Amino acid sequence: MAEKQYVIDEIRVEDSWRMFRIISEFVEGFETLSEVGHAVTIFGSSRIKRGDELYRKTEQLAKLLVKSGFAVITGGGPGLMEAANKGAAEAGGKSIGLNIELPMEQKPNPYSNVLLNFRYFFCRKVMFVKYAMAYVIMPGGFGTLDEFFEAITLIQTHKIKPFPVIMVDKDYWGGLIDWVKGTLLKEKMISPDDLEIFQVLNDPDEILKMIKKFHDILY
Repeated sequence: MAEKQYVIDEIRVEDSWRMFRIISEFVEGFETLSEVGHAVTIFGSSRIKRGDELYRKTEQLAKLLVKSGFAVITGGGPGLMEAANKGAAEAGGKSIGLNIELPMEQKPNPYSNVLLNFRYFFCRKVMFVKYAMAYVIMPGGFGTLDEFFEAITLIQTHKIKPFPVIMVDKDYWGGLIDWVKGTLLKEKMISPDDLEIFQVLNDPDEILKMIKKFHDILY
């Protein structure tokens, strides 16, 4: 028959090899991160420079987390990801970078003592969710928002067990939170309970306290 009858007929050789690459990224990620222990993922802008107050705050938070027994996971790139990896590494902890290959050639920062490189965003996203017991959302752009909304959606839909999702800097995130409350909640696109999925905090000590409280309840 000249006509293609099945979806499988549309899979090209390139697609077959792509599936193997996807599988290899999952396998490498699972094998490398399986012994990480209790970890916190810190997200944030790649555009923040050293010397910025946000950079210092992120570095401080990572150090506090390591000193309390947590590993730190980031996207492995520059900016606030670098700050978190730097703080974790200098505190003597596991500093994990999950770098992504991008057209602008994002280079991994030099402070990850555990480094994985990903070609596919969705493989990388699985690693963030699977191996983190809390998300810290520092100020950032589309990528940071993507990770934030994916996490709270997974929690809202009961696809993963709830864990702390902490947005840092009330001034930065305030407009977004006001819109969520004033539009999404007002128009009944979300439920009042959905607002409890995440918290907004400023102080690194408060963030650590919340994460430790959650950890102590679980373990």
